[in-house]
Amino acid sequence: MTHLLELKGISKAFGGLQVIYDLDLHVDEGEIVSVIGPNGAGKTTLFNLITGVYRPDAGEIRLDGRSLLGLPPHDITGLGVARTFQTLRLFLNMTVKENVMASQYGRTRAGVLRSILRTPGMRREEREIAATAEEKLSFFGQRLMGYRWDQPAYSLSYANRRRLEIARATATGARILLLDEPAAGMNPAETQEITGLIGKLREEGGYTILVIEHDMHVVEGISDRVVALDHGVKIAEGAFGSVATDPRVVEAYLGTRKAATK
Repeated sequence: MTHLLELKGISKAFGGLQVIYDLDLHVDEGEIVSVIGPNGAGKTTLFNLITGVYRPDAGEIRLDGRSLLGLPPHDITGLGVARTFQTLRLFLNMTVKENVMASQYGRTRAGVLRSILRTPGMRREEREIAATAEEKLSFFGQRLMGYRWDQPAYSLSYANRRRLEIARATATGARILLLDEPAAGMNPAETQEITGLIGKLREEGGYTILVIEHDMHVVEGISDRVVALDHGVKIAEGAFGSVATDPRVVEAYLGTRKAATK
């Protein structure tokens, strides 16, 4: 295996608050890695650093050996890094299909004039974008198929909105998906489905996946490796069983007194 995504010595502070400190992390090609930790551990900041929303104060971030430092988010997406968000960010008044199509327009060649004139090349690109959107939505089976394509995104259930956001991420041509709490707010049945979906994204979709998740049943069900953070510092890494029982992880979640009774 090769390191598809690699972070070396990454640090980030906001004023006097150190959010990430000297973090080393890697994700191998075809791997699913889960990042866990209590609220405020720096997990979402980690995603923002990888995707170019923030620039680290120190360290290096590489995708397949290429530095991502200093690149704007749209260029990082163009290299194959796509993400979802802890708080859903869909275009609610656009249709399901249009939401997925929207993620591809940054890679089109037709400019404003060609779009106004509706040239043959522009229409061909439009057909290609629509076909890609249908292909990505079809991956999710009946949940996002058929008549749903023409429904506005606001009409979807919460769980299907989560699926739609993942579908939109896959349509960018992603090599690695960064999923920020994909099971958040779901009931047990929906959580079980999203766990299976993440595995399917790797096995059938061919995606490498870095996921932030609080639900330990999901983490246990999907992870090749687990990385635990606390106040921006990596406190444990390895298989789920060893990380979940690590005293430092138990203390981070439950506090010193609870950890002492374990």
